[in-house]
Amino acid sequence: MGAVSGATSGYPVLDPAIAARLKRDPHGLVPAVAQQYDTGEVLMLGWMDDEALHRTLTTGRVTYFSRSRQEYWVKGETSGHRQWVRSVALDCDGDALLVRVDQEGPACHTGSRSCFDGDDLGARPGQPGD
Repeated sequence: MGAVSGATSGYPVLDPAIAARLKRDPHGLVPAVAQQYDTGEVLMLGWMDDEALHRTLTTGRVTYFSRSRQEYWVKGETSGHRQWVRSVALDCDGDALLVRVDQEGPACHTGSRSCFDGDDLGARPGQPGD
């Protein structure tokens, strides 16, 4: 089941000029990377459809679409760990969003500041000229 479109949910539809630039997955979703605006720290990866992006652009709070629950959620609505929008950018291919935020408290549901605080996977560092 794909995400709900703005037209069917009663919310205003995403600006057609922005919608035309998005390259969505088969479920109508685009990955959205949340980054702390002042430090550049990568906080988490969420998913947005047109309606979630519209809400994010117009409310000042980040809204994601939960793939597991098939519903919208405003980050921090229940936990208090809100994400305040500072800027939103679309990558050059139109298939990913960068949401620069001011994060209140931890971003991860585990209580960590970032969802990427886990163990390093042991990648071999590359060098220029390798």
